[in-house]
Amino acid sequence: MTAHLFAISFDAGEPLRLAQFWAGLLGREIVDDPHDGFLLLPANDNEYHLRFAPYQQPKVVQNRMHFDLTSSSPEDQRQTVARALELGARHADIGQGPEIDHVVLADPEGNEFDIIAPGNNFLAGCGFVGALACDGSQAVGYFWSAALGWPLVWDQDEETAIQSPLGGTKISWGGPPYMPNGGRDRVRFDLVPGVDVDPQMEVDRLLSLGATRVDTDQDGAGRLVLADPDGQEFSLLTPR
Repeated sequence: MTAHLFAISFDAGEPLRLAQFWAGLLGREIVDDPHDGFLLLPANDNEYHLRFAPYQQPKVVQNRMHFDLTSSSPEDQRQTVARALELGARHADIGQGPEIDHVVLADPEGNEFDIIAPGNNFLAGCGFVGALACDGSQAVGYFWSAALGWPLVWDQDEETAIQSPLGGTKISWGGPPYMPNGGRDRVRFDLVPGVDVDPQMEVDRLLSLGATRVDTDQDGAGRLVLADPDGQEFSLLTPR
């Protein structure tokens, strides 16, 4: 079996504060994370956890991943923006210009996200968290399709997107031009091996698909750190 996307992991100076923000915005429950930090539980089978892990280095560049949250009407979009601001978000300028119809915000630790205007056909039927939009190449979209066993639902002009066979949030890669990395990626994938699969066998499979090894869990934290073909780090969670 292929690896399972367990969580989208955020580095956080104040993990509980950030978890509370996203729990309030998404309507999810917070629990302690056995791997350190806090988790937001998925609301259904086609969602994944959100993980907030302690990390004290400040954010210095725009994240290479961000959420696109959907709206059912202009009023719904306004209400989502207002709720996010009340919870501690702020408006963010990433050079988007005045002509766009989505609203760019940043959470209390500066992680960017968008509130998409109604009528977006690409995100239709994906739920409130319509997409995790990523900076990345066509090749990395192909890598993650194979790594997770999720079909490609978009592949055009070097842009790709995948989606779980169960539906839900799409994961998309926008193709060139690419943003600078700026060091450690603060938003990453956390994977777990398939049921009854030896973690080393899963590591070998991911390496054969084009991943590279970054860290071998020398600190005993219960995760192996790998990087996808674009150099974006991700973790394979393993039993302690």
